[in-house]
Amino acid sequence: MEVFYFMVFGALAAVVAAVELSKSNKDRINTTSAFNSFKNNYLLVYSLMMAGDWLQGPYVYYLYSTYGYGKGDIGQLFIAGFGSSMLFGTIVGSLADKQGRKRASVTYCITYILSCITKHSPHYKVLMLGRILGGIATSLLFSAFESWLVAEHNKRGFEQQWLSITFSKAIFLGNGLVAIISGLFGNLLVDTLSLGPVAPFDAASCFLAIGMAIIISSWTENYGDPSENKDLLTQFKGAATAIASDEKIALLGAIQSLFEGSMYTFVFLWTPALSPNGEEIPHGFIFATFMLASMLGSSLASRLMARASPRVESYMQIVFVISAAALLLPILTTMFVTPSKVKGGGISFSGCLQLLGFCTFEACVGIFWPSIMKMRSQYIPEEARSTIMNFFRIPLNIFVCVVLYNVSCWLYLIKISELPKSEANAC
Repeated sequence: MEVFYFMVFGALAAVVAAVELSKSNKDRINTTSAFNSFKNNYLLVYSLMMAGDWLQGPYVYYLYSTYGYGKGDIGQLFIAGFGSSMLFGTIVGSLADKQGRKRASVTYCITYILSCITKHSPHYKVLMLGRILGGIATSLLFSAFESWLVAEHNKRGFEQQWLSITFSKAIFLGNGLVAIISGLFGNLLVDTLSLGPVAPFDAASCFLAIGMAIIISSWTENYGDPSENKDLLTQFKGAATAIASDEKIALLGAIQSLFEGSMYTFVFLWTPALSPNGEEIPHGFIFATFMLASMLGSSLASRLMARASPRVESYMQIVFVISAAALLLPILTTMFVTPSKVKGGGISFSGCLQLLGFCTFEACVGIFWPSIMKMRSQYIPEEARSTIMNFFRIPLNIFVCVVLYNVSCWLYLIKISELPKSEANAC
């Protein structure tokens, strides 16, 4: 089965390279040196921020388990993180419009570094504090940086169309190449150098500190609505009014929450979907394959957004249909392919089909991110950009918390069903 993984990875790598090399003049936008300098500065900072995030992801669950915590305790920690993002993160993220997006970006770095430091402690309360800080940082990551970019881009008088270049490159690098390199680097620290599961968090702190130094030294401050007479509650009411009064903003929020909710559900469930009987699958290699598929999607998005037709709103309808079809594969394979009863072993035939579908979904995710960024830049008013973007994350975080809770219950029931009858009754 190793040959199958290499075939999928190699095919995706070849397609990504072909897409990048085949870009014609229609797919390229002529820009200025001033814009290129601005874009490269932002991409460097964004890549460092994403490296700090990606380095932690694969080792959070593993670290908690090495401290001796079970699925129930770990599930509570994860739910606390998303709950924090929904509650505290929304408040802190919304302050970016009033207090400044540069300050909010620096706050992200400080908050996430503190979250990484808490991972050195095996105490549950300290780890819970780390998850709360991490939830706040996540809200800032997905609102403050984009808000600063859009405002600064417009303030410097760059062409509106050039934003799509920065968006697509940010996803190509931050959610693709940086994710793959971070996974390999984390594996080097933990397995090859045997530095322990806390090492990726220390490395993440270093990248975040470097990025923070660049922000402080090279970024200028910008605001949404810095007026003195508006408190946070008034700001929230203004954002809610903007969403309620403009159907396009409300629909944009629904699109984002629903698609990202599906994406996070996929993150939780792709492992049990590919290994329902405990099959041995190379998680790191599959993750790298998913990230490569996402890079392919961002490359396609850059070509689509460089052209006047089709509009983002038009081609995204097709992307959502393909995404839904790809995530239907686990249901279809369960219905039409006889499941294997053998425990362990390599990935099954139905698992191979699902893997191809999951790669298709990840390619759609790669198209989704820069496209939704462009739509947000068009429809969300500047004076409340960060506030509205964090409003969009409230239903998303509620959805993810519900899914996490039900997945934890589902895994617990599966565990009970595999026990002898006497022990299952005791549970």
